[in-house]
Amino acid sequence: MPPVFASPSSHTATTHRFLGWAWGLGMLLAGELQAAALAWPGSGHAVWWLQLLSLAALATGLLHAPTARSAAWRGFWFGTAWLAGTFWWLFISMHTYGGLPAPLAALAVLALAAFLGAYYAMASGGFVRLRPMRPAWAALVFAACWTLAELARGTLWTGFPWGAGGYAHVDGPLAALPRWVGVYGAGAVAAWLAMLLAQALATPARRALRWAAPLVLSAAAIAGLGVWQQQALAEGDAQAADRPHLEVALLQGNIPQDVKFEPGEGIALSLDWYGRQLLTPAAPLVVAPETALPLLPRQLPEGYLDAVSAPYRYREEGQPARAALVGMPLGNADSGYTNAAVGWLPGEQRVYRYDKHHLVPFGEFIPPLFHWFVRMMNIPLGDFARGGTAQPSLPWMGERLAPNICYEDLFGEELGARFADPALAPTVFVNLSNIGWFGDSPAVDQHLHISRMRSLEFERPMLRATNTGATVAIDHRGVVTHQLPAFERGVLLATTQGRDHLTPYARWVAAAGLWPLGLLCAGVLLLAGWMLRRSK
Repeated sequence: MPPVFASPSSHTATTHRFLGWAWGLGMLLAGELQAAALAWPGSGHAVWWLQLLSLAALATGLLHAPTARSAAWRGFWFGTAWLAGTFWWLFISMHTYGGLPAPLAALAVLALAAFLGAYYAMASGGFVRLRPMRPAWAALVFAACWTLAELARGTLWTGFPWGAGGYAHVDGPLAALPRWVGVYGAGAVAAWLAMLLAQALATPARRALRWAAPLVLSAAAIAGLGVWQQQALAEGDAQAADRPHLEVALLQGNIPQDVKFEPGEGIALSLDWYGRQLLTPAAPLVVAPETALPLLPRQLPEGYLDAVSAPYRYREEGQPARAALVGMPLGNADSGYTNAAVGWLPGEQRVYRYDKHHLVPFGEFIPPLFHWFVRMMNIPLGDFARGGTAQPSLPWMGERLAPNICYEDLFGEELGARFADPALAPTVFVNLSNIGWFGDSPAVDQHLHISRMRSLEFERPMLRATNTGATVAIDHRGVVTHQLPAFERGVLLATTQGRDHLTPYARWVAAAGLWPLGLLCAGVLLLAGWMLRRSK
């Protein structure tokens, strides 16, 4: 029987399938590099240039995609790998501490990454459908598609924008942008540059001016904004020259997460260690992390709360004034329970209270139809009530301290709502967190970069008191000035200095939220669609 040779059409189909798989694997690798750029394994540093290069790899894949459908798949593989590689540590909370079987915990992380990765699939497919020929315009359309996907991920279904591409730019040349356009705007500029770079690599040298001119102009504009930013910071520093420094003690109990809520073990350890630190304040302001006192007030030993709050509420003659901000649950069955922070001030009988507004799905509230999933895990305090969006700050030593709990500092637009009235705007941010749920993972460094981004956006210092790390003081330039080693018990003594000017980002996000950025991107895509129809 004579040998059977494949027809030319079957050869072509086989080649297309091979190239499809090759591009898919390339997108998975590029997505993993995007995740690594957010907090490089080992050092924990954000690597801004790697974020640009990995996104340029996706852009290259889209430029070579034969159809919008194949582009959507490439965007999906990139997005799923990037997001799974970014927050794989959710597996630790569900399996190690929640008791969920490992296969089911891994599947849950992958399902979440795939669900969120679908936003980038739609963005990628949409870009190829609208893709114009001119490099600068193509880069603008890609940036608009990318940014709309980021905004959708950060706002829909309560939002989970952890690991947004802009967080890789807390250092580097694009760090000048957040004071103007926030983390999403910085991510949009990164997407613009990535697409220009991808086109540069795909364009013959004789046509270099088509992409070189936009790149040069972009670099000049970013450099100009950087100079402008430094001038604004210098002016702010001059105005704050006579402003007193705030001395603070940030507590890091390093209570093991597997026993933190266990009576006789973690609870006893928490009450003892944090109680001793509160009774003997190491600085005029003491901050203890989220659920540092892991019991409701009525569940605490009799007289405990009165004793630990006495050094702050009652000022003895000759003693300096002191204040404290401490994380603990509050509430009751009738009004609901809240993940809260209480503040004690000298001479104030009324206790300051901040209730967490942006709750964690599954950890602090249970989405509809998912009670069965939560029942499979041994995680306490599954359903909290929600606090308001713009709660009052804690006044202390001429500063207005604005608490945020856990991953609330991930939502800059919600923190921005507190700047609507400049006279009441925060002068210092204070984050109280317990990242212990995620073990010794990149979550610690990723969260640190999130806090640094908020400092860059609003030019406000950020104090972070955490259970296991990163317990740090960040100045108004986004620079870490004081830091405790992670996963060690200790007290971080630091000084900070508040600021009261408003950045352009603080002004527009307080007035309109993220709508201006979203509408601008939508306008770009509508114009691209109109131009496409006109050209046919």
